[in-house]
Amino acid sequence: MGGAEAHDGHRSVAGGQARAAVFGVNDGLVSNVSLILGFAASGVDSNIVRLAGLAGAVAGAISMAAGEWVSVSAQNDLIRRELDIELDELRHNTEHETAELAAIYEGHGMEATSAATAAAEVMRSPETALSVHAREELGVDPNELPSAWKAAMWSIMSFLFGALLPIVPWYLSSGTGATVASLAIGVAAAAGVGAAVGRFAERPLPWAVTRQMLIVLGACAVTFAIGQLFGITIS
Repeated sequence: MGGAEAHDGHRSVAGGQARAAVFGVNDGLVSNVSLILGFAASGVDSNIVRLAGLAGAVAGAISMAAGEWVSVSAQNDLIRRELDIELDELRHNTEHETAELAAIYEGHGMEATSAATAAAEVMRSPETALSVHAREELGVDPNELPSAWKAAMWSIMSFLFGALLPIVPWYLSSGTGATVASLAIGVAAAAGVGAAVGRFAERPLPWAVTRQMLIVLGACAVTFAIGQLFGITIS
């Protein structure tokens, strides 16, 4: 059984960093551009809109990072618990685990004799056996668990990036001009996120781009309507 060879046609989809970055940018963008437009529609002063945007960006980034850290940490703890159970089985119920692995290999198309031989070879080393059983039974590689801290770091940076983009016009202008500019930046950035996701996943770009743009426009429409409905003017 040889080592795995690199496949030029495949991209790495393991770990939580890429997922955290994509969701971070998207969540920061959607939540903050809709928040900003909601405040802008209420008729408050530009300083209030800027403050709301900054507060939303910081609070959202911290929440996103904390949630990502808790999620990945909990997932890793669950996996480690299952690995401990599996290692205990390998040590104290070796014959059954060997037969189980042989059955898995047979399910992959190996002949019974070859499967039994391969399973016996793997079971000679508890570490190797644990790694193989973990991949076959749990679908995880115990040596490549995602880092909760890295996922949190990517989350907070990407969320801030997406959330701060629609605030920029409010430091250069105000009123209708800044509102329109924020919406334009939000839609353009959403299109960029959709294009990146579509290209990475090799899915049709028009649909990926349109989907992200519609999400932003829908969120902004709702918060803008709420802002106008319950808006107040602060002097």
